[in-house]
Amino acid sequence: MKIFKNISTYKSTNKSFVTIGTFDGVHLGHQKVIQDLVESAKKNNATSVLLTFFPHPRMVLQKNATIKLINTIEERIKLLDNIGLDAIIIHKFSDEFANLTAFEFVKNILVDKLKISRLVIGYDHHFGKDRTGNFTSLQKFGTEFNFTLKEISQQDISNSTVSSTKIRAAIEKGEIEKANSYLGYNFMLTGSVVKGKNLGEKIGFPTANIHIKETYKLIPKTGAYIVKSTIENSVVFGMMNIGYRPTVSGKNQTIEINFFELHKDLYNQILTIEVLHFLRDEIKFNSIEKLTIQLKKDKQKSLEIIRGTFFETN
Repeated sequence: MKIFKNISTYKSTNKSFVTIGTFDGVHLGHQKVIQDLVESAKKNNATSVLLTFFPHPRMVLQKNATIKLINTIEERIKLLDNIGLDAIIIHKFSDEFANLTAFEFVKNILVDKLKISRLVIGYDHHFGKDRTGNFTSLQKFGTEFNFTLKEISQQDISNSTVSSTKIRAAIEKGEIEKANSYLGYNFMLTGSVVKGKNLGEKIGFPTANIHIKETYKLIPKTGAYIVKSTIENSVVFGMMNIGYRPTVSGKNQTIEINFFELHKDLYNQILTIEVLHFLRDEIKFNSIEKLTIQLKKDKQKSLEIIRGTFFETN
């Protein structure tokens, strides 16, 4: 897959089959749209192109709003690469770009820049200034500029339409299994291992402290979780705590992971942590001893769940 940092750098003499969107989460609904694009492009000897945007449009259009994203841009690229696209264009979303009318977007971007032959979009897709462009207007543009159009219908799971908004809400509530079922993969956190206070090591639960540099990345609710990671080509399970360490009067939120049966120096490594299951809320204990007792219980419960649920299937 070739990656282009903006539309102007994309060059191709071949006809292109295109899909457009932010694709935050690259969830099952997104995957259905993209897979349809890739398959149809291969059958027609066309180039499959995904046009996405960064920052997220709401970060630009609603400057006072705070939005956290399911994926960092690097995570999104990796997920998209796994689907088999020929090219992905990550175009900077700006006020100027947002002010393109639906006609200008189709003519200047899709037709002139991308040489579009076919457009595949998801259900209820809107685009252009004030989101005035829709499926009906695209049908007219397709006739005018000689490209075909396909709209993918709603993708339902358990009678609930998949959406990035619903997935974010599930993650924020700690409903990790629900979020993962919508995503079609395990929600992930990617960050570097940094020095901590070494309290975990002193009480028999050494932790890798994860720093995520992307401030827009969505972090699950505080609490303890079962997680896994691939370290030096080996899958390792563990338990993660997200929170403020109230037992030791912590001030800042931390992400700490105790990997089971792993005795390696992980400092400065970049790890991708897959979040599997919510164990419990964060608790303030009256002593370090009581905290240690709870951690032992958490580990025992985690191992039971891993053996019964995740070990054979993940």
